[in-house]
Amino acid sequence: MSLIVIKGLKKSFNGTEVIKGLNFNLEKGKCIALLGPNGAGKTTTLRMLSGLMKPTAGDVIFNQAGDIRNFIGYLPQFPVFYEWMTGYEFLVYVGKLAGLTTKKAKERSVELLQLVGILDAKNRKIVKYSGGMRQRLGIAQAIIHQPLLVMLDEPVSALDPFGRREVLELLERLKKETTILFSTHILNDAEEVCDEILFLHNGEIVESGSMEELRIRHQQAKIDLTFSKKTGEIVHVLKNHPLTKSLLTEGNRISVFVKDMDMARKVFLQEASERDWPLDKFEVSSMTLEDVFMKVVEK
Repeated sequence: MSLIVIKGLKKSFNGTEVIKGLNFNLEKGKCIALLGPNGAGKTTTLRMLSGLMKPTAGDVIFNQAGDIRNFIGYLPQFPVFYEWMTGYEFLVYVGKLAGLTTKKAKERSVELLQLVGILDAKNRKIVKYSGGMRQRLGIAQAIIHQPLLVMLDEPVSALDPFGRREVLELLERLKKETTILFSTHILNDAEEVCDEILFLHNGEIVESGSMEELRIRHQQAKIDLTFSKKTGEIVHVLKNHPLTKSLLTEGNRISVFVKDMDMARKVFLQEASERDWPLDKFEVSSMTLEDVFMKVVEK
């Protein structure tokens, strides 16, 4: 069942169209990633869906009557808090702003502090919270009124690995409570926690679906080779090999998409042996989300 239907959504700034007619549905009870590089239009899209920015054209159709803000929660990329407040005081404050009674706001605040894992810091001033704790508090304020949809703009991009892990684990738990739409440019995060993925590139949705659907549509035979050091000769040989369809390089790793997996496995290992390549790892693997993204963007 569709919670929101987006039709022909566009946004222009000073005559330049940055969002170019988006069409997609957000299904109830799903965790959806809006995935794309910096500058793709993710924040602009979320701001239009949340009602914080008026689209130039198009429609955002919610399946509930009334003010959309009653049914959504929103966490911006750089949330702002009253740092002189405690975490508990802040949640009670925003709960009352959202229309909860004082009693309900207090009850809900304790419940959410427990849910996001910072109940033991409820009486600590926010100024003393770590980055991960602030993001947890920000997510708590976004869902305090029990919205049907919560939208999170780059919720882990500014966090260290520990804070990032905390928030991803929290999103896994929240998936059972509400529909989630979050934007990110970190592909591994989307692959880890999301049910559906929307690829946004240059203001357009270039691909969408579940991870399994995307793999099936774009599956290619792939071999990953990791070297202790990478040379131009290795890249040249693999790139121009008759069995190679395309390749991606990242540091000392080369991912080669091949025409015939059985033949390529034998031939590339033979090449590595005969040319004395500093090969550390040879792995036949399935496509990652990064592979799929690079493929659809290059179309």
